[in-house]
Amino acid sequence: MLNGCSSLLNKVCIEASAPCRVDMGGTLDIRSFYLLLRRYRPCTVNMAIALRTRVRLTAFDAGKIHIASTGFEPATFPALSMPFDHPLGLVCAIATYWGASGIHIRIDSPSPPRSALGGSSAAAVALMAAFSKLSQKAKEKPFSRNEIIRMAHAVEESVAGVPCGLQDQLAAAYGGINLWSWQDGVRNPAFQRMSLVPRRAVDRFSANLLIAYCGIPHQSRDINRIWVNQFLQGQFRKEWAEIAGLTREFGSAISANDLDAAIDIMNHETGLRQKMTPDVLDQTGQLLVNAAMDEDCGARFTGAGGGGCIWAIGETGQINRLNARWQTILAPIPDACMLPTTIDTQGLVCSEKPNQDDS
Repeated sequence: MLNGCSSLLNKVCIEASAPCRVDMGGTLDIRSFYLLLRRYRPCTVNMAIALRTRVRLTAFDAGKIHIASTGFEPATFPALSMPFDHPLGLVCAIATYWGASGIHIRIDSPSPPRSALGGSSAAAVALMAAFSKLSQKAKEKPFSRNEIIRMAHAVEESVAGVPCGLQDQLAAAYGGINLWSWQDGVRNPAFQRMSLVPRRAVDRFSANLLIAYCGIPHQSRDINRIWVNQFLQGQFRKEWAEIAGLTREFGSAISANDLDAAIDIMNHETGLRQKMTPDVLDQTGQLLVNAAMDEDCGARFTGAGGGGCIWAIGETGQINRLNARWQTILAPIPDACMLPTTIDTQGLVCSEKPNQDDS
């Protein structure tokens, strides 16, 4: 526990960062789905994007936690009574888990808030790693990478009020382009990782990728709640089983650099999701997906959709044409923009540095 640990931060600050992601097969990483669909070998493919959420811990007033995070109003809370239903509730919950006090938590993110890129989970992983590093300075045993992943997920799910998947934390911690197979976590590990594109080849894959922010924040819990409720009521079981198979086929196509197959699979999966939940694409998202199909590219929402981002894959020439069309679609929409597509291969990074004045 780190109560009264601000003295440790008088000489050094702790910094950590982790990337966001785009994904295919999300929701299958929620326990309700992967346990009950296990005969279909559920999996998720995600790609870590070099939009790194950065966390910094420095000293603050005794008995208090100050949080400054991109896209949110700064806030100061008594360490013993931080709210978990606040927009910064996840940060508060992680600080409470560690028993932290007298700390300034600064979170900087280049991704738009609530853009369905897994930014909150990336922040949770980075913050959990930073506190683990701080606990090591307090002579406690630090968490391993997998322990950071599991604890960040556990705390996030405990305050979210809905079941949460694990893929965002894994992408943030490991980086790269991976297929994650979901298992029971009892007789088998909860997840298995398969790298789909070696580090030396990720740059060429970035040229086949586009990401657009639609300008409208999303609420992943809303659509996820619909999907969970539908699933528990027995609806769309056939479609979820098909999505599990499509996701594994998509991973195989990406690994083989078979973009034509990956494009067809991606568009088929997007169509199945729209069948189950038409609101998964807002008006702008539908325009972007339609343009992608016109240019023979594959396109899909990120996360649980309903706003946020759309991402696409295609041959370089097709992607270049689509890029121009997407920019035209986004131009009149406030806050909408194209995002960088560089694949992040580092994953979670954590370090300590000499303390500097934050002013």
